[in-house]
Amino acid sequence: MYKILIVDDEPLVQVGIKSMLPWSSMDIEIIGVAANGQVAWDIIEKNKPDIVITDIKMPVMSGLELAAKCIEEYKENGPYFIVLTSYEDFALAREALQLSVCDYLIKLELTPDILKESVEKIIKNLKNRAVNSGSNANSAIEADKTLSLYHEKFFINLLHNLFVDKEQFELQAKELRLDFTHRGYVCVYNEIKTNHTDLMSDETTLGLYNSTFQMASELLAKYGKTYTIMLDLHHFAVIFTLEDRDCKRIAEVIGQVSDTLHSYYNVWLCSGVGSLVEEPIAICESYQYARDAYNLATLEHNVVMFSEDSAKEKYNKSFNFSIFKNDLARAYESYDANTLSNTIDNIIDLFGANTGYFVQAMDCASNILYLSLSLIPRGEDIVLEIFSNQSEGYMSLYKLTSVEQIITWLIHFKNGLCTYFVEHKKENRKPVVTQVKRYIKENVSQRLSLNEVAAVFGISPNYLSQLFKKYNDQGFNEYVTSCKIDEAKRLMVEGEYKIYEVADMLGFENAFYFSKVFKKVTGITPTEFAK
Repeated sequence: MYKILIVDDEPLVQVGIKSMLPWSSMDIEIIGVAANGQVAWDIIEKNKPDIVITDIKMPVMSGLELAAKCIEEYKENGPYFIVLTSYEDFALAREALQLSVCDYLIKLELTPDILKESVEKIIKNLKNRAVNSGSNANSAIEADKTLSLYHEKFFINLLHNLFVDKEQFELQAKELRLDFTHRGYVCVYNEIKTNHTDLMSDETTLGLYNSTFQMASELLAKYGKTYTIMLDLHHFAVIFTLEDRDCKRIAEVIGQVSDTLHSYYNVWLCSGVGSLVEEPIAICESYQYARDAYNLATLEHNVVMFSEDSAKEKYNKSFNFSIFKNDLARAYESYDANTLSNTIDNIIDLFGANTGYFVQAMDCASNILYLSLSLIPRGEDIVLEIFSNQSEGYMSLYKLTSVEQIITWLIHFKNGLCTYFVEHKKENRKPVVTQVKRYIKENVSQRLSLNEVAAVFGISPNYLSQLFKKYNDQGFNEYVTSCKIDEAKRLMVEGEYKIYEVADMLGFENAFYFSKVFKKVTGITPTEFAK
């Protein structure tokens, strides 16, 4: 049973939280209540609760001071914190984020459903922590980071229509356990706006935008199933999943989130809401319409809905970036400086001949930037280095006011990235093979085809085959087969499995084919090996 501690200096709040949920049926025991952080600390030292629900401001010791003390004393093994607040205070909310508080809830908006969702999220974390304790903890953290990177790459491919076909999309979505079985989808494109970054250090500015994005993600999740994708420091996209065709509520939700962000962080959202699409592979279309709608947003009218008449007409007249995206994706995949240079030069030539198309040029440059940040390993660090001599970094793009300035930005970007590709082309390829080999070993019981594994990693089957030939002493199929035979040997040595059971466990069509492959690799039959 999990243990929970309630900390608040208002007796009515204590009683309210105690009676808000059926704690015992959730396998949770309330071990006590405290009116200030100091009393709570004494209880924590004595009873070691798993969860602490605390007010943000209290006498003697505040909720944040209590959280900080627990982190200092127990590191990552301390209780998880849910902070309650009735204060719309930027500094306090930011401090809560820095303390890795698991959730922060506004008292006036607190309902049983909101509290239950927050507590269940923490229980899931507690279970993961128990599983990953000891020597497996670091590997679990690394696995989470790797999975997060694959998620980011998947959604960038989805938004920019970079999947080869629907099959590749479905294979990757299945592998990443992403649910796309809903009746409809709407994409929203958002920019985080603030007037105060000129007075902040770079570190503070980065913290502000990251905190804003994290809070926006958590708030949006409370309204239903959403996917939130950070595009760069200022921009992020949201994919809403729908069970009906009603899109009007989305603008209302975005408006409410924007109001909350402004209350906490003194920032605003300018947002464009895209079209409703029924097929998930068509989310890229909703994303493009969302970007067009966003171009009409202002601080006074900060959420603009897709319009069938105006947006489609505007979209049909806009610059068609899709004819260049596949060339760019291939260049990023293989660190091909020539393809990258030629593609961007073609884009520059088009806008050089049409200097009045500022909005289209900005949109195109933004697309190139987003793809670079997401599809290139360590893309953020690489692009930051290219623009390290500019005070705004790569975000200087959004300060430009003419097509000529955008062309200059693109030339600088192209030259820097081409230089990096030339210098790092060889070292880029081998890590991909290492990651694929690890994936094969971790999924050796599955039927692993070249096309399916290439789809998981977002690269072409032909390119993956070439990498294996160059950086491995076996080809792809040979390596898969050797891994399966090694696993078959282990199963026959350590377990009392029959040959047909081993064949089935490792994804072979039948025992006869398994025996044939086994003998080809080892020189003896499985029966002879077992003896």
